[in-house]
Amino acid sequence: MSLKIGSVELANPYILAPMAGVTDLPFRLLCKEMGAGLLCTEMVSAKAISFHNKNTERLMETGDGEHPVSLQLFGSDADLICEVARQIEERPFDILDFNMGCPVPKVVNNGEGSALMKNPALAEEIVRKTAAAIKKPVTVKFRKGFDDDHVNAVEFAKRMEAAGAAAIAVHGRTRAQYYAGRADWDIIRQVKEAVKIPVIGNGDVDGPESARKMFAETGCDGIMIGRAARGNPWIFQELAAYDKGGSIPERPQPAEVKNMILRHAALQIQYKGEYTGIREMRKHVAWYTAGYPHSAALRRRVNEIDSIAQLEAMLELWVAMHTTKTPGGHFLG
Repeated sequence: MSLKIGSVELANPYILAPMAGVTDLPFRLLCKEMGAGLLCTEMVSAKAISFHNKNTERLMETGDGEHPVSLQLFGSDADLICEVARQIEERPFDILDFNMGCPVPKVVNNGEGSALMKNPALAEEIVRKTAAAIKKPVTVKFRKGFDDDHVNAVEFAKRMEAAGAAAIAVHGRTRAQYYAGRADWDIIRQVKEAVKIPVIGNGDVDGPESARKMFAETGCDGIMIGRAARGNPWIFQELAAYDKGGSIPERPQPAEVKNMILRHAALQIQYKGEYTGIREMRKHVAWYTAGYPHSAALRRRVNEIDSIAQLEAMLELWVAMHTTKTPGGHFLG
């Protein structure tokens, strides 16, 4: 299966969702290696770009091996966003995405993220002006609605299409839900039936079987994978394998997990240096090893590491616990 967004052709319809603090360049490269059809950057403040913020430059960095990649902006000033979009269009990204679904209070309280679902006229103005100003496809990610009393995803989707969006991604939860409860796939179906542009479903897809179920129940054109990809770039490989042969590969063995963590850490160090890279790996290690025997002991100790050598030694001991059946306390305490 493939998916086309404007002029950008994806090899498959499986998309890495933008996640703050997760989908940086090193992690995106791993997901690309595992077969993700489209990668999305962490969301970037349009206002911060206009101020030439140094940290924002890093968020916008893309690599040669990750295309196609979508750069995600957030903001609420239509003219500022439009001008920023013009300024950055020559950067090596393929799609410009707008975040109109982020539920975090500091974003929402500024009238940004999912707050824009309460102001669809402004949301439409942002997309209309930007889509007219740049040649790259413009997409929008939003939610079911702001809360259960304001479910407006269908009408919102129609306005985004009319404004010139090349595709839309719908998270089947309201802002009030954050990430709790079950995602409402029926609202994704309703949106798909209401517009002609590609619709990407998001929410509660954690593997090949749930992905196939979402396609069947909603008719969506693509699926965005968020939390299920944390510590699990293999999910994109599994989705592709299931589509080809109908079987789900076995979960990676601890030795393979160790190798992926070390590859991830090496990329973090390459792009951010050892001090920052290793500290950022601590949360990733917890995600990578969740559900495996002895992972609790590893997670307790991982916050103490501050070098790649310490990380490698700790992971070697963790793998040894699985191969020698030695109790975890003997190695990790």
